[in-house]
Formats: sequence, structure tokens, C-alpha cells
Amino acid sequence: MTVYGDDATIREIFTNTGDTWAVVGLSDNPERAAYRVALKLQRIGKKVVPVHPRAEAVHGEQGYASLAEIPFPVDVVNVFVNSALAGDIADQAVTLGAKAVWFQLGIVDEAAYDRTREAGLRMVMDRSAGREIPRLGLG
Repeated sequence: MTVYGDDATIREIFTNTGDTWAVVGLSDNPERAAYRVALKLQRIGKKVVPVHPRAEAVHGEQGYASLAEIPFPVDVVNVFVNSALAGDIADQAVTLGAKAVWFQLGIVDEAAYDRTREAGLRMVMDRSAGREIPRLGLG
């Protein structure tokens, strides 16, 4: 099994990359993984920015329809869309000047992973941020 993000990279993203996390695919549906992971991120002090076509507020934070609409810098782009769309989101994160991209569990695009890392961003793919927080003792 290929590992797309070792423990050192994951820890670096959580502790030294910045506190503003755009969560692409985050809606107000509590049954979705993005909803639960966003809560965990908030609990460890991250500012969560919902990104969803409906641009709805989630967990008390204003939503935006796209990454390009966010009017402030984003440190990490956490992606909860299907693999076919994820590469474009990673490219947008590079363009916006994010420091890291995280593709959630089940989201795999090896070409996007390579492009993002070559652009100098930290990258994790096919891993659950919500599971990594307790596993690494981060919250």
C-alpha cells in the first residue's frame, strides 16, 4: 500500500502550516464526514472555511461557493470531493498560495499529488484528517 503523507508531514500540516483550513465539500449535513472532520479541526483551534456550491454557513463559519471567493489567505485546503474533481481543487490551492493540500480518505489522484508537491506544497492523500488528529495525539 502506498502512503501519501508520512507522520512527519501530517504532524507538520497540523502544527506548523497555519490555522485556516478551507474544507471543500463541507455542507451543513451532519451525516457527512466533512461535517464531523470540520468539528474536530475547530476543536484543535483551526478556523474552518466551508467551500460548497451552496455557500452555506457551517459550524458558525461563513461559506463560500469556491476557493477563489475566499477573501483572505488559506493555509490548508482539505478536500472532500470525488477523485475526478480533486486534482482541479489541488491546482486551485497552488494558485491561491495555500501551504498544504489534504485529500481525505478514498480520494486519490496521483498526478495531482505529484503536481502539488512539485509546486512546493505539503500534500496528504487518501488519509482521514479526523482520524489522524487523535492517532498523533493532536487533540
